[in-house]
Amino acid sequence: MNSPPPLDGSSLLPYAPKPGFETGRAHRLGPQPGVIKRAAIAAQTALESAIARVSRLHDQPVYAVEDFPWVAAVEAYWPAIRAELDSILLERMQLPSFHEILDEVRTITQDDQWKTFWLVGAGIDTRANAARCPQTMAALQRIPGVVNAFFSMLAPGKIVPAHRGAYNGILRYHLGVRVPQPHWLAGIRVADRICHWQDGASLIFDDSFNHEAWNGTDDWRVVLFVDFARPLKPPFDGLHRALLRAGALLPLMRRARQRHRQWQQRFERTRH
Repeated sequence: MNSPPPLDGSSLLPYAPKPGFETGRAHRLGPQPGVIKRAAIAAQTALESAIARVSRLHDQPVYAVEDFPWVAAVEAYWPAIRAELDSILLERMQLPSFHEILDEVRTITQDDQWKTFWLVGAGIDTRANAARCPQTMAALQRIPGVVNAFFSMLAPGKIVPAHRGAYNGILRYHLGVRVPQPHWLAGIRVADRICHWQDGASLIFDDSFNHEAWNGTDDWRVVLFVDFARPLKPPFDGLHRALLRAGALLPLMRRARQRHRQWQQRFERTRH
């Protein structure tokens, strides 16, 4: 049986967060911001403060899954989700890397070691993918306010460097679908919390906090990756979800739709 890492350090781990990591929401990637970007960051900070004030849950990096009554129903689908994933993994090297679909992640990944299989996306046509995963789609229907959902596949040795997400009005859900052993060699740091995925287990966090992830195992780690609307107090909840739906109109998402459509066409040609 594999032993867990020592509690007082990370000397046995192939990767561990470096001391002095960011625990808040500061922007650290890219060049020093100019006047326009600083103004945008100030506006974002004000919006995030407002979202935190009207949230049904306290502002925190990692949430207790017990605060979300739908989690148990989703976890019950894990065996069926795993079975659907297994057939997709056979074609994993033909799947799009994350940065090939979304521009915004090119600051943190530009290789073929982070693969995706999209099931829900703002305006992205995922019907062909969804048809291959009916049980996974049924599980997603249990999650209120889904914005994006896909199988997120990290190759052995892949490290996703520290970064922050775009907006605290969205929370992130991970269901461990295929977690290699020993599971503690793959993990994610969110602010000052270090978490490890396990098969059939859930993790919910606010990706607007600084975070990083790694797969130190010798096999692919796969989670069901879901962005969903942060629960807000009425009447803000309905207004917020309408705002998120409007996100499909952003140029970023228009490009994502086009790139996914181009990938789908190439993929279907290779399968027939």
